[in-house]
Amino acid sequence: MVSSKGARSRGLMSGVLSTVAIGLLATAATPALAADKPAKPTIVLEHGAFADASSWNAVIEELRADGYPVVAAANPLRGPANDAAALRSVLDHVAGPKILVGHSYGGSVISVAGANDPQVKALVYVAAFLPAPGETALELTNKYPGSTLPAALDPTPFTLPDGTAGTDLYIKPGKFRHQFAADVPAGAAALMAATQRPIAQSALEEKTEAAAWKDKPTWAVITTQDLNIPAAVQRYMAKRAHAHSVEVRASHSVAVSQPKTVAGVIEKAARATR
Repeated sequence: MVSSKGARSRGLMSGVLSTVAIGLLATAATPALAADKPAKPTIVLEHGAFADASSWNAVIEELRADGYPVVAAANPLRGPANDAAALRSVLDHVAGPKILVGHSYGGSVISVAGANDPQVKALVYVAAFLPAPGETALELTNKYPGSTLPAALDPTPFTLPDGTAGTDLYIKPGKFRHQFAADVPAGAAALMAATQRPIAQSALEEKTEAAAWKDKPTWAVITTQDLNIPAAVQRYMAKRAHAHSVEVRASHSVAVSQPKTVAGVIEKAARATR
């Protein structure tokens, strides 16, 4: 004969064991559920001339807040072929699907680096060049009037170890904000001017070898107040590439002045290609 106290003890123990078993099953199921959920693609950002990777800082904060892994590559700014090789080494190091984003001259670089890479799922051009094979950045800039960049430049000769001479291009500090970042607060624009990276003049004259936008989904942020790459030029290139275009009343430095807008377009590209 079993006492009521013993029955209650066995009942209590049975309930505890059942609860533990359910908890273990739930824990075991969690990894499987996580594995079923597609991972978000890595956003790889390529800066352009007269800037560095920190120009993406505010965009990176927006993307990371929404759960996207982000890499901002360092662009040597020596020429599309050289710079695309450097960017490909970054892409090869990042596992899984990627969204490739280029600002300004960085657009020329992602056009080459993203070609024939099945892990690059989409391209986003931010106030950027979308060159066809054989075109140069300088040629495209001059396709329509509106760029005031030449008068703002400060050419600086340099000599390589082998004795080869070249010219680096800076924007004159006193003209930097008006030319490059008119809608960025004066203090921030002054820091951008002080830390700008020069681009080799030959990089703007070098023909690109490939156009990844020919066979990949493409988005474009067109800056209507741009004094570097005229809006008319950006529209021409975006239309030719059948890009999903968003026009923004912004300077060339839209990633600094309107990071939420830029991040939103990048995320739209990421969602559309998952």
